[in-house]
Amino acid sequence: MISPAWFRDAAWLLGAGAFAGVSARWNWWRPKARGLAVLMYHKIGYYPEGSQLQNLWVTAEEFRWQMEYLNRYGYTTLLFRELAEIYEGKRPMPEKPALVTFDDGYANNYEIAFPILRETGTKGNIYLVYETIDHHNSWHDPESEPWVRMLTWKQVLEMQESGIVDFGSHTMRHRNLAQISLEEVRWELSESKKRLEEKLGRPIPAFAYPYGAGAYVPEVRKAALDAGYLFDFGIKQGYAPWPWKPESGPIKRLYIRGDDNRFDFHLQMTRGKSRF
Repeated sequence: MISPAWFRDAAWLLGAGAFAGVSARWNWWRPKARGLAVLMYHKIGYYPEGSQLQNLWVTAEEFRWQMEYLNRYGYTTLLFRELAEIYEGKRPMPEKPALVTFDDGYANNYEIAFPILRETGTKGNIYLVYETIDHHNSWHDPESEPWVRMLTWKQVLEMQESGIVDFGSHTMRHRNLAQISLEEVRWELSESKKRLEEKLGRPIPAFAYPYGAGAYVPEVRKAALDAGYLFDFGIKQGYAPWPWKPESGPIKRLYIRGDDNRFDFHLQMTRGKSRF
């Protein structure tokens, strides 16, 4: 005959196992994050057949919910140029600041994300790869990853004129900055900044490293700051401390994955990380 104590012990073990599993998968137990939340997106919509990078796609439904979440919990979304004014002491930092950022500059940022930003009253920022505007993401081998259409200049200018989207640099060609010569690195950084400023008629204060590569290579990072960018963004996970100082390293971001559920997103925004 099985004793009541056995049932109690079995229930405790099952509960402890479930608790350990949840704790291992999710970081709910971390202290609340403080500072600047920088959300990192890439593509909005459904991934194409054959894609090996499915987690870089966030559906329109989830993106809308996430932007509504920011509003519901009192976040103030900022443009790069507004962050620059805060950094320079020209305006105060809001209580709960957030930057919504998109790497690469895909056409779906205009076709899907832009209307959602406008409807939800949130602001976004896109890092552009200069030579791929009006083309496709040519850094991918189409035999292993389907090409995706990039933004056109007409779309970029329309978004800029809206006042709710700003732009940064993601180099000229989306090359891995840790694998090319320092001379090529300097060209990728300075030329993209110069050409974007000429085309858009305003300063480009922000830069993000393609693949996150080179962000922690001293010579590469020095080249980024020497090119005149106020801010450089890496892909290390977490909230960015504020006030931010360049000597503290590239600004951290919150990688929003396509397979994140809504609890994941909540933990990203409150703990700076949802999973190991």
